[in-house]
Amino acid sequence: MMRRRLSQTALYVLLIALALVYIYPFLVQVSTSFKTEPDAATDPISLIPQTWSFAAYERLFAHSDFPLWFMNSAIVTIVVTLGRVFFVSLAGYALARLHFRGRGIVFAAVIAVMAVPSVVLLIPKFLVLNQLGIYDSYTGMILPLLVDAAGVFIMKNFFESIPVSVEEQARIDGAGSFRVFWSVVLPMARPALITIVILSFQGSWNELSHFIVSTQSPQLTTLTKGVAGLASGQLSQGSQYPLKLAAALLMTIPVAVLFFIFQRRIMNSSEGAVKE
Repeated sequence: MMRRRLSQTALYVLLIALALVYIYPFLVQVSTSFKTEPDAATDPISLIPQTWSFAAYERLFAHSDFPLWFMNSAIVTIVVTLGRVFFVSLAGYALARLHFRGRGIVFAAVIAVMAVPSVVLLIPKFLVLNQLGIYDSYTGMILPLLVDAAGVFIMKNFFESIPVSVEEQARIDGAGSFRVFWSVVLPMARPALITIVILSFQGSWNELSHFIVSTQSPQLTTLTKGVAGLASGQLSQGSQYPLKLAAALLMTIPVAVLFFIFQRRIMNSSEGAVKE
């Protein structure tokens, strides 16, 4: 009994130490965002500012385009998340349940796309957007992000775990393929849908490379491009640690809130829909 308690205590101590290692940089980020510029430069890793200051946040909202960046990111992220959830669920259901010629080839192509590094597609993506006439527009920012191969893969595997007998009962009642998908199968795939929502929101909110090659207008700058500009010395000279970390902190909040709200419902097993 004593040995078991000692081992558990050692395990908890190790976990606490690892948690502190991971959370300490975030605490430094929060603290530095409330410091003055000289204080941040003199003691950058202290957790308690010598002088509390909101100058960094005031400068972000009053003397920069941060609100515009936030609005652009919010518009793109919301549209991409809703569109991706709809399209990847449709594609996943088609690959899991519908039998058509070439289904195996299509699924193999989806897997192959997952293996291609996104940086390889940057130049072809720019050429395609320019050729279609949607470069430097919301359409060019949103359209290429509406479908994700990983999302199709997740939804296909989840739909395959749902008993076929549920759909057979609906078909006996006269429901068509889309009605079965929309009214019967999709509500049962809530854990997978929540996972796709979180991954889509996080991916599109934090996307940078795609927005670099799809836009050039300052009016379409997103948070990632704007914060990257701040990190490179935009607005003024000097280290600007409070300004940069304040922008990074505000950028982190929406994703963190979404994750903490839905973290317990990510990819839980599907609730029993058929009583054998």
